[in-house]
Amino acid sequence: MERSWILGVGLVVIAVSTSHAGTLHPDLLSRLGSLKPSEEISVIVTLIDQQDLQQFTGRDKKLRRLEITKALRDKAEKTQKPLREFLLNKNARKIIPFWIFNGMAVTLRGDQVTDLAARPEVSSVRLDGILSLPQPSPVVAGEPEWNLNAINAPALWELGFTGAGVIVASMDSGVDYLHPDIGPRWRGGTNSWFDPNNEHAAPYDSNGHGTGVMGIMVGGDAGGSAIGVAPGARWIAVKIFNDAGSATDSNIHAGYQWLLDPDGDVETDDAPEVVNNSWGFKDNPGECLPEFQADIQALKAAGIAVVFSAGNGGPNDSTNISPANYPESFAVGAVDQNQTLSSFSARGPSVCDEGIFPEIVAPGDAIRTADLTLNGISPEPFATAFGTSFAAPHVTGAMALLLSANPELTVDELEVLLKESAVDLGDSGPDNAYGFGQLDVAAAAKSMFDIYPLTVTITGRGRGSVTSDPPGITCPADCTKESIAGTLVTLTAVPAANSTFTGWSGDCGGQEATCQVSVDQVKNVTAGFYSFPWNIFLPALIRQNR
Repeated sequence: MERSWILGVGLVVIAVSTSHAGTLHPDLLSRLGSLKPSEEISVIVTLIDQQDLQQFTGRDKKLRRLEITKALRDKAEKTQKPLREFLLNKNARKIIPFWIFNGMAVTLRGDQVTDLAARPEVSSVRLDGILSLPQPSPVVAGEPEWNLNAINAPALWELGFTGAGVIVASMDSGVDYLHPDIGPRWRGGTNSWFDPNNEHAAPYDSNGHGTGVMGIMVGGDAGGSAIGVAPGARWIAVKIFNDAGSATDSNIHAGYQWLLDPDGDVETDDAPEVVNNSWGFKDNPGECLPEFQADIQALKAAGIAVVFSAGNGGPNDSTNISPANYPESFAVGAVDQNQTLSSFSARGPSVCDEGIFPEIVAPGDAIRTADLTLNGISPEPFATAFGTSFAAPHVTGAMALLLSANPELTVDELEVLLKESAVDLGDSGPDNAYGFGQLDVAAAAKSMFDIYPLTVTITGRGRGSVTSDPPGITCPADCTKESIAGTLVTLTAVPAANSTFTGWSGDCGGQEATCQVSVDQVKNVTAGFYSFPWNIFLPALIRQNR
């Protein structure tokens, strides 16, 4: 994303006293140097007094989220009044208070900014910057579903984990609600869509970027092949980018704040469990820009995982960008169908903390996903996408799968599971290209549970099949299904025409059509079928009738 306000810093001394250099950030100083005193400028103000989030350590995520949201709101309410009065006295406009961090956005005259920064409660004043979405580039189509198979998502679906019961969110260009693979999975209601630009009251996307991202997160298979990692999850979204493709810092802050309390009622828990961010300061590689770090710290403290695309500034070292390179972010790079790092995928180490960057990689090249429906009339609303923007939602979806398997997982546990189970690529061990390796969500799940195979063998002179409940076994021939230890599987034998079921053997017995198997270890079951050889007796029957 392009920062539209970046200017030369040689103008600093013209308009601003050096006594405020510690509180006025370089981007703002640069802009002030080119303004006339009476011209207005939009800024973000951060107060010194911030809520300490380290004290909230309870295991209960809902309770901790409630406590954190209340504390953040209380801090802002108790400390912002004098500053608001100061700004009103200055005839400032568009005053937007924030509580996710203690601060506010405001538009005021350029010659009033130094007075604002000099106030004792003010920690810093930044320019309210602008981000731009990149233009899409043509890409060669890949095989449908290769990306889902590469991360072993279908293996979790077969275990019964599809993301059901989990809410995921996207901060992007919006979502095309009319898409058949996406619309049915929207949570619905005013607490499930937020457009800080006030352009659309219901889910909408004029660009397609956000729709493509959401398709990878939760999309179904309405187009004939699966496109989403967690098709059982539901989604909410913030349209941070307006229809022209730009987003202000203040709207991004407002989006994060909304995600922490979508309905504005702290007593209800309607926040998402994972937030996808396929954007970043692409024109500032190798820099640590902390604009949104406090927001992400608050979300993570409240038990909400925050996933970021690593950026497309590769292949050189230290090409990582903010906010992906924050210690609190879970950054995702991109690989192709050959498990080779995409040339564009940003590299580490993180310039914010010198840590490994990215955390892991996921498919991000030639990905089939959802596209705009053109108001519902497009017969093929699908596209092929590439970039780390489309690698990140694989991880967001994977987190939803794991949370549907174990809702009690903390953010730290989720991140550790994904890193420790990743397929090591590149240099041995974690590195600053592939991170800990390629996402393998099935391996992550298997590290949480004991998983055993149940194998069914068909035998005998007859023909028949075996089905199972939970689903997964449909055997006209031998087949195997893995299940979590302790799963009770009901097998049903279905003989074909002119065949008879003769009984079970192995870890299941009897001649009833159904049997139950507790998969508490490796289990093997044989189903027998017999076909009566009528042709052997036919001549004798004919002789008797003469």
